[in-house]
Amino acid sequence: MFTGIITGVGRIAALHDLGSSLLHGKRLTIQAPAGYLDDTGLGDSIALNGACMTVTSLDLPRHTFTIDISAESLDKTAGLAEPGPVNLEKALRAHDRLGGHIVSGHVDGVGTVTHFAQVGESWELRVMAPRALGKYLAYKGSITINGVSLTVNRIADSDAGTEASINLIPHTVQNTALGSLAAGSRVNLEIDLIARYVERMLSDGARALKETP
Repeated sequence: MFTGIITGVGRIAALHDLGSSLLHGKRLTIQAPAGYLDDTGLGDSIALNGACMTVTSLDLPRHTFTIDISAESLDKTAGLAEPGPVNLEKALRAHDRLGGHIVSGHVDGVGTVTHFAQVGESWELRVMAPRALGKYLAYKGSITINGVSLTVNRIADSDAGTEASINLIPHTVQNTALGSLAAGSRVNLEIDLIARYVERMLSDGARALKETP
């Protein structure tokens, strides 16, 4: 479980194939900020750009750790198949503050940045989400983009999908990897967990009404 509050910005420093076929995944070496791994152990969960991964090795003097990612996860996520910056968040502990919203670390879909530009002191980020996720997006609702808990300011449905507009304050741009995005960038999306369960309950209720004689 996570909160969408980024605790560090790391970098994918190296990738190694775990096998010779397309069915094999990769081993990623992540460079973390100095001191970030001091309370981390083998088997701990760390979200990379919103995708929950397991620490498989640690090199504390070099501030690096590795994770193994399957071919399936590589296919269903963005930004984890090449070197570059990544948002890091350690798993939530029972006594931690829930500063963002409840985040599972399971990517629901990949969106595409359609616009990213400064507006006054802030930045406007627009992301086109797949049509299947559109019903879960709402004005002032929560969405996780590359692991960052954000608030939707505006939505627009179209044949291409649902475009969500988000306002980023300077602190978010400066302290996450979102500042490196540009139009055309692919991003990991996770919908609000509560919206997922509400949709499930409503669909079950509708089904029960149809089955009632």
